[in-house]
Amino acid sequence: MEHWSPTKITAFRKTLLSWYDEAGRVLPWRKDHDPYHVWVSEIMLQQTQVQTVIPYYQRFMTMFPTVDALASAPTEQLMRAWAGLGYYSRARNLQRAAQEIVNERHGQWPTTAVELQSLTGIGPYTAGAIASIAFGEPVPAVDGNAFRVFSRLMEIDADITKPQTRQLFEQVIGEVIDPKRPGDFNQAIMDLGSSYMTAKQPDSEHSPVRAFNQAFLDGKELNYPVRSAKPRPVPMAYLALVIQTPTGYLFTQRPSTGMLAGLWTFPLQLEADLVQDDEKQGELDEEILIKRAAEEFAADTGIEVTLSAVPSRRVSHTFTHQKWQLKLVQATLSADPDLSLFPGQVIAPSAFAQFAMPTVQQKLWRAWVKTMESDKGKEG
Repeated sequence: MEHWSPTKITAFRKTLLSWYDEAGRVLPWRKDHDPYHVWVSEIMLQQTQVQTVIPYYQRFMTMFPTVDALASAPTEQLMRAWAGLGYYSRARNLQRAAQEIVNERHGQWPTTAVELQSLTGIGPYTAGAIASIAFGEPVPAVDGNAFRVFSRLMEIDADITKPQTRQLFEQVIGEVIDPKRPGDFNQAIMDLGSSYMTAKQPDSEHSPVRAFNQAFLDGKELNYPVRSAKPRPVPMAYLALVIQTPTGYLFTQRPSTGMLAGLWTFPLQLEADLVQDDEKQGELDEEILIKRAAEEFAADTGIEVTLSAVPSRRVSHTFTHQKWQLKLVQATLSADPDLSLFPGQVIAPSAFAQFAMPTVQQKLWRAWVKTMESDKGKEG
């Protein structure tokens, strides 16, 4: 790792911030330094691209313009506003933290990165971003962009997947950050990492900080940042039960904890749960799995159905640690069933927008609609 002199640090700050003043991204949450705006945007941007976040952020601010509005919002309304962004625990943690600010702190925000981390769902990066942008504290905001930018600038060989590496980067960036404009400095690093210093196709030849990028000058930029390989997501096979009634489709609300907590989906059956002890999942005939799914569904809900396979490809959806492959199976009921044991309700397609449905459910619905359209085309 190269050590930067005070003269070099001063030159870097001036170069970086001059470029940011001229070419920094114009984003809706940068119109002011309101901690609520900074906080919501940073939580949304976790695992999500900027262009995807912008319309969500704008709708979110229309629905919940203040931290008080978010704190008192009905959970179902909040989840609908978040639907499609994924990682739904982020929305639940947002509301919990808002309630902590309103109820426990009487509307007063913590103003330092250390204090901000006492709020639910706010970790070191988000705390650094809020503290520097909203309150002017000269602390780094170390995210993927910061790891990538500074590992290349200084040829830092530490593995960024290891927890202790964050402390190293915080120390290094803490020495370089501009104490007078810490928020702009951190946002400039974000912009640099998403433009000239991207992960796979950087354009450092034209970068405003080209002269400071040691990895580029040494011809080994793509060697940084150093990271150990991520484990592959675990494959999970499901049957998605499309059960149509005269007034709509059966939807189940997921449990309040775990994957997709509190969201609405078609009833799902994990295929592994349908396999008996002396059997192997890959060797079971599809018809047997579907029959057992119907039996399990009846045992759990009291609703008798006869399921049949839908002639379509499996729907695929990847989470951080799991990759779901979902097979559509269908049943049509002549009357709305008794739902006393069923953790959900019948929902008409015209009412879907009133329920928080995750991206994987939206994929399932599109696959189902495509199948129905295909069937109509064959009939015609």
